[in-house]
Amino acid sequence: MSSSTPPRTSSDLDPAIAARLKRSADGLVPAIAQQHDTGEVLMLGWMDDEALHRTLTTGRATYWSRSRQEYWVKGDTSGHVQHVKAVALDCDADTLLVKVDQVGAACHTGTRTCFDTDVLLAAE
Repeated sequence: MSSSTPPRTSSDLDPAIAARLKRSADGLVPAIAQQHDTGEVLMLGWMDDEALHRTLTTGRATYWSRSRQEYWVKGDTSGHVQHVKAVALDCDADTLLVKVDQVGAACHTGTRTCFDTDVLLAAE
């Protein structure tokens, strides 16, 4: 088990959904958070089966923190909550799109989105 691997615990995730997921070697699936009404891409987090189950059943975005080695519900400490409006699996079943209503900053740096600091190419 690598240092970023979540604990191997049973999950109540629907077995039909779990069977479709294509996980990384450490058991995680990237989850892109997007503002549901504007389409703004907010952040990328990681989910395992349990984090996805919690997200689907609570309506709050829950991720696996690779650095802290624990589950975290977005906004529990910062107040910058992600209320989940929809969750979709991409065509390859290896990425999740989590459409949310973001309250406050999505990025840990305090900005609205994690994708506004280092723009490598922008339309003119």
